[in-house]
Amino acid sequence: MSEKVLNARSEGALWLAFNRPEKKNALDRESYLALIRALDEARRDAAVRAVVFSGIGADFTAGNDLGDFRDFMEKPEDFPALAFVRTLAAFEKPMVAAVTGDAIGVGATMLFHCDLVYATPQARLRMPFIDLGLVPEAGASLLVPRRFGMARASQYLLAGEDFSGEDAFRLGLVNALAEPEAVLETAMAAAKKLAQKPPAALLAARRLMRGDPAEILARIDEEAALFAQALASPTTRERLSAFFARGR
Repeated sequence: MSEKVLNARSEGALWLAFNRPEKKNALDRESYLALIRALDEARRDAAVRAVVFSGIGADFTAGNDLGDFRDFMEKPEDFPALAFVRTLAAFEKPMVAAVTGDAIGVGATMLFHCDLVYATPQARLRMPFIDLGLVPEAGASLLVPRRFGMARASQYLLAGEDFSGEDAFRLGLVNALAEPEAVLETAMAAAKKLAQKPPAALLAARRLMRGDPAEILARIDEEAALFAQALASPTTRERLSAFFARGR
């Protein structure tokens, strides 16, 4: 697997860690492809009962890498971010996240696909799509209002406000808070407990709770079409160019 995504197994749990701490663990093409491969292998491997996501260093992930995103603007069909979020939405096994520091863009939206999320109180989550002239992705336009209610969804998707790990706990996205040195250990312990459950019953219960993923997959595709359309807009391109110039 790419060194940009580390992996390890322990007691039925597969740990996948974003490993670009010098870039706030921003995800580039290679990172996405490695994650897709890892999840596909985990789906087919009966020994893997749960998956844990975390970041190396101070942050979870700052979202898309700026350099790769510029390439995406020119060749959207070559960028694997859409395939990654579709893989998350269709994944049948439990997913757990350990969130520290920044969880921006897809770093925030992917959490809505996880079954258990643990975070530091000071973690910073943000979904800045509208500010860039874009639309939400990863099914966030469907999942965020369902989880948070329309008022809070508007606050964080339309207004693009930051919210902390503590806010996410109160809103029901985060299961429990932990200090930075303990959040991954907490997430791994939870994943290992899930891995000890009877697998058929666990997967059946998860499927019943979540329902048919077709609705979420259809929304992801609808968002992706609007996202690509927005990228062709001169206004959006100006905003993105200014964003690239500023850096993160």
